Amino acid sequence: MDRILEAAPGSKVLLLGNEAIARAALEAGVAVATTYPGTPASEIGDTLARVAKDAGIYFEYSANEMVATEVAIGAAASGVRALVSMKHVGVNVAADALLTFAYTGTRGGFVLVTADDPSCHSSQNEQDNRYYALLAGIPLLEPSSPQECLEMTRQAFDISEKLELPVLLRTTTRISHVRGPVVVGEVKPGLKKKEFVKDPTRFVTVPAVARSRHLVLLQKLVEAEGLANISPLNKVVKIGIGGKLGIVASSAAFNYSVDAATYLKLDIDILKLGFSHPLPSRLIVEFLKDHDAVAVVEELEPVLETAIRAVAQREGLETRVLGKADGILSRAHELDQAIVSAALVNAFGLRLPELTPAPQIPPVPVRPPVLCAGCPHSATYYAVSKATNKKAVFASDIGCYTLGLGKPYEAADLLVCMGSSVGTAGGLAKVNDQPVIAFIGDSTFFHAGIPGLINAVHNGHKFLLMILDNRTTAMTGHQPHPGSEKGPTCCDITSVSIEEVVTGCGVKWLKVVDPYDVKTTIDSVKEGMAQPGISVIISRRECALIAKRDEKGAILGKRFIDQDACKKCRTCVDRFQCPAISSLDKVQSIDDVLCAGCGVCEQVCPYKAIKEAK
Repeated sequence: MDRILEAAPGSKVLLLGNEAIARAALEAGVAVATTYPGTPASEIGDTLARVAKDAGIYFEYSANEMVATEVAIGAAASGVRALVSMKHVGVNVAADALLTFAYTGTRGGFVLVTADDPSCHSSQNEQDNRYYALLAGIPLLEPSSPQECLEMTRQAFDISEKLELPVLLRTTTRISHVRGPVVVGEVKPGLKKKEFVKDPTRFVTVPAVARSRHLVLLQKLVEAEGLANISPLNKVVKIGIGGKLGIVASSAAFNYSVDAATYLKLDIDILKLGFSHPLPSRLIVEFLKDHDAVAVVEELEPVLETAIRAVAQREGLETRVLGKADGILSRAHELDQAIVSAALVNAFGLRLPELTPAPQIPPVPVRPPVLCAGCPHSATYYAVSKATNKKAVFASDIGCYTLGLGKPYEAADLLVCMGSSVGTAGGLAKVNDQPVIAFIGDSTFFHAGIPGLINAVHNGHKFLLMILDNRTTAMTGHQPHPGSEKGPTCCDITSVSIEEVVTGCGVKWLKVVDPYDVKTTIDSVKEGMAQPGISVIISRRECALIAKRDEKGAILGKRFIDQDACKKCRTCVDRFQCPAISSLDKVQSIDDVLCAGCGVCEQVCPYKAIKEAK
């Protein structure tokens, strides 16, 4: 049995923040869990997928975040507990459902986990999703450690049912992926089935219902603020003996604040906000009255700072509130101890302590992000580069294949969000004389690419759509998608054919190619570009990592470079990107350990110097 399930109540387990959230959902008696995988949230769904069958819960990798939220809403509205998890930009997709669900409210506990990504470690933006709590009018909890991930997730379900509101649990990359000791509780089998009780005056949000339910939501928010004011998730932590200086912080910023205050040897009080929306105004007033100056330390937007300044102004308090508006902290990127230390020194007019300089450590070698050895996307991009001579406009999308941006392919000119390549390609084609090629992955196509394709067919757009089908959601950990043949062990799935979807959208010209067959792929790209309207190529080959893991690549032979035949033309390194191929002192070679045996490099070499090792 998986350790997430078998850990005994009261035992201490080393868990990621995401794993702790998954365990907490099981302890809270969750019945339904859904997700669309996205870093830094992926491990929540992956963990629940592993244990779903043994735990007796329903779990699914949904087509996108909107669908994941809607499935969870259906379960929670019936009266069972539901968890939906996603990365921060996924909430943009789910927001339509979430904001209206706040009006109807829930019967069973409903928790939406948003994993934010300050500094864009794996994302196209670093939006601050605390604003969604304000926008939707729902409670917000912010853990700052794996232990708190466990405790706050459990409490989130209780708060949700007490208020009959969805609850937002916000983590960040550093909280999602930090690993720490967690004292676990008891896994409680919750209610798994509940008949939906019809109540159209609550759950059918025609305008008349929505207007009345908005008033209910506003009253619930007043009740929620009362809970926040007395919640043990909000507490004062003393550094040293405390004093007249204070800090208000939440999430990872609290950890940095503790480290910075300790480093600076301050006597200071830190008000830690774990239940941060609605703002516990009474608690804030009491804290401000006890301190002469308070620094608000938070990552990204001044959400707490703006609210606290408003409270201080409304109450006529003389306490100085310091933060991003004063320029002591930036609204961009994540914080760390050094940044917060400098901010506190600036805010409170302190002097940095005298410290022995740290020894100089040589910089760690930089590893640029590249496609894996044997990645079928490398072969696809090489074929497109040869077919177009790079004289095309490339609309890219979210996935491993975004790495086509770099040299030698340079096959990404416009990237916005999941599924955007299909829509933006239509716009590009309407105003550009150059040919337009859009790239989208198989999972991303199911997530958000289909409406754009229907739109392109309907409106007569002319471009080539390349669907890079590596049979999985590779970038976030090889989770299944609607086109996959295998899914979570808890339930049966049906594989959806990409070809049939494309044809059903009205596309007249469609080809399926194996990108390892370079010549055929090049010819198909040329043919597709010559079509009068929308054309689609499905470039299909399983992710090399899966093939290697399942030993499906054993039939492929590793390659080597015959140095006698090699003309040192560097085609294999300058025009084709593979981490297994290196060039040192003008000599090109293939690393036998890294080589996946795909054979594409053999087709790329103009002098037949790359051969199969016997």
